[in-house]
Amino acid sequence: MKFDTPATTNPIDRMKVVGRAHPRIDGPLKTTGLAPYAYEYHREVKNAAYGYVVGSAIAKGRIRSMDLADARAAPGVLAIVTAADAGRLGKGKYNTAKLIGGPDVDHYHQAIAIVVAETFEQARAAAGLVRVDYVRAKGRFDLDEEIKTAPLHGGDSGEGSESPPEHRVGKFEQAFAAAPVKLDQRYTTPDHSHAMMEPFASIASWTGDELTVWTSNQMIDWGRTDLATTLGMPKEKITFLSPYVGGGFGGKLFLRTDAVLAALGARAAKRPVKLALQRPIIANNTTHRPATRQRIRIGAMRDGTITAIAHESGSGDLPGGGPETAVNQTELLYAGANRLTSLRLAVMDLPEGNAMRAPGEAPGMMALEIAMDEMAEQLGMDPVAFRVKNDTQVDPKDAKRRFSQRQLVRCLEEGAERFGWSKRNPKSAQVRDGRWMVGMGVASSFRNHINVPSGARVSLDRDGVVTVETDMTDIGTGSYTILAQTAGEMMGVAAMDVVVRLGSSAYPVSAGSGGQFGAPSSTAGVYAACVKLRELVAQRLGVEPADAVFEGGKVRAAGRTADLRQAAASGALVAEDRIEFGKLGKTYQISTFGAHFVEVGVDAYTGATRLRRMLAVCAAGRIINPTSARSQVIGAMTMGVGSALMEELAVDKRFGLFINHDLAGYEVPVHADIPHQEVVFLDEADEMANPLKAKGVGELGLCGVGAAVANAMYNATGVRLRDYPLTLDKHLDRLPAIV
Repeated sequence: MKFDTPATTNPIDRMKVVGRAHPRIDGPLKTTGLAPYAYEYHREVKNAAYGYVVGSAIAKGRIRSMDLADARAAPGVLAIVTAADAGRLGKGKYNTAKLIGGPDVDHYHQAIAIVVAETFEQARAAAGLVRVDYVRAKGRFDLDEEIKTAPLHGGDSGEGSESPPEHRVGKFEQAFAAAPVKLDQRYTTPDHSHAMMEPFASIASWTGDELTVWTSNQMIDWGRTDLATTLGMPKEKITFLSPYVGGGFGGKLFLRTDAVLAALGARAAKRPVKLALQRPIIANNTTHRPATRQRIRIGAMRDGTITAIAHESGSGDLPGGGPETAVNQTELLYAGANRLTSLRLAVMDLPEGNAMRAPGEAPGMMALEIAMDEMAEQLGMDPVAFRVKNDTQVDPKDAKRRFSQRQLVRCLEEGAERFGWSKRNPKSAQVRDGRWMVGMGVASSFRNHINVPSGARVSLDRDGVVTVETDMTDIGTGSYTILAQTAGEMMGVAAMDVVVRLGSSAYPVSAGSGGQFGAPSSTAGVYAACVKLRELVAQRLGVEPADAVFEGGKVRAAGRTADLRQAAASGALVAEDRIEFGKLGKTYQISTFGAHFVEVGVDAYTGATRLRRMLAVCAAGRIINPTSARSQVIGAMTMGVGSALMEELAVDKRFGLFINHDLAGYEVPVHADIPHQEVVFLDEADEMANPLKAKGVGELGLCGVGAAVANAMYNATGVRLRDYPLTLDKHLDRLPAIV
């Protein structure tokens, strides 16, 4: 199916199943432990051996020699594989660094060997006996130094955030110089770790020259294709399975070390091998969100009209990598005739930087939305009113290109009303609640919508059961449920009467999970397959497809009513299709919008910050399942609190590693950190997006949260912080005196 004209009335619009709050159909399996994750396929894989990864102890250099004798002689050891033993290996399209190092080392904790043994404990003990002699080379580990000479470099997150090296509209420098009110500030965000609950894990099993991998991956076809490239084998000989994923946040978009080494270890040991990356090496072995150094300049008239806006950002990555696209939202979010955005990329020798939830917009909004608050204060304007005044219904870069839907103003104004914004004291450091200094903050939210082709197969059996098969993944987001709802709406049955099978390379290739494109694109693929299945049902029943109404397990047309199952009485019906997208995404700017409101308390004695309440108002097209959508947003809000107040991969600039590389040292929010969270979805159906008129919300809920927290802290204390995370040591000595 080609989606190249705006969606019109279709069966989804009945919204008898779609758009209704529905519990997750996979919930009982997960809460009872019956949903197997990558490391847990005990029934399917008998007699599995255990793998343990040896990571490089240096960040840059080469391996002079490896002494494996003691490790090979250790109890239970079946095989040890290094780059020297692995044979010729390729490198996947989506990998910046090699997934197994040697003799050259690209970054700290790059895998250099897998030890395979009968038990996990034996593999771990033997790995400790591997002796490596390194030749250490000088590395580039200090972003602040490297960014000074970094060249302009465009970037594309692959998830809707794309920016050229430099983009100009009008004459920024002249307009900024002439503006009566100006802001010129710098902001920093640190490196972030995905820190998902389930580690990277895989089980690999060979049958002759065919390989089966049970893994934890967001994108089945990407992973399978890159694994085939890495191992130098036809991808048709690889079965890649990932039906349940315990969190990914972008870290599992790509093939990682666990799948490759499990496959190599299994081949060497002639046994199935299960491998989970040990938690302390994940931060340095895999990918992370890169740190940024951002400069924002805004010029405005005294009435608050922005006349000039510039956002420049720099970040670092390994050779061959790309920049964090932190300026993308600034190209689209606010009006302004004269504009400048640019990206710089420093070549570094730290671990690979890559996608993490809302790449680009997440760190970009952390800076931009503080700058908007600072500018509002200089103008003497309310921060909400300043944002509203500079709203635009057209792409600021191209006035002929309209937004398909843009309800940012409504998000801000309804949010302000719900949150009691009118009670906020515009003067900072004025509100006390005992020892707590109390403040409110706001930030706009923005995340681009992109469409990704997505396929599905839908069948109807003689019992009337509708089955959906697609290689789409569920990374905790609720994919099983929304795909069941989509098929249920199209075929006129309840969501609980739809069987959904996901995460197998045997199924049609889907959009996969990432960039908040997964839900709208994969449901559109199921919609397309269901359109074909409806046609087959109508033909079997002898009615015109256009006249058929599917509802309550029955099909009505031309005065006749038949049970849906009757259509499959003589044999199951199977339909397969793929949604593809035309030029609507070029003709219109399709995006999602929101507003975040936060109230904080800052302890006047200790400087500790506590969240008191949070509100998100979102405009993101039709909401397929309000229950799971709300869960996505409150999870994103929680991640935003972490980004604001605590999350930071601390760089050891001497040895080139993230030093706090486990969950003890990398702090994330816990239940006690998060107060009441309210989420509001505005009524919206975007006909330009897809047949369901839906867009994603999972990353919109993150974008802007950090800045809303920062702005609330400033309102509470009068101390402006621009360097994340906003820890107490950065403002303690500047807090108002305690009287």
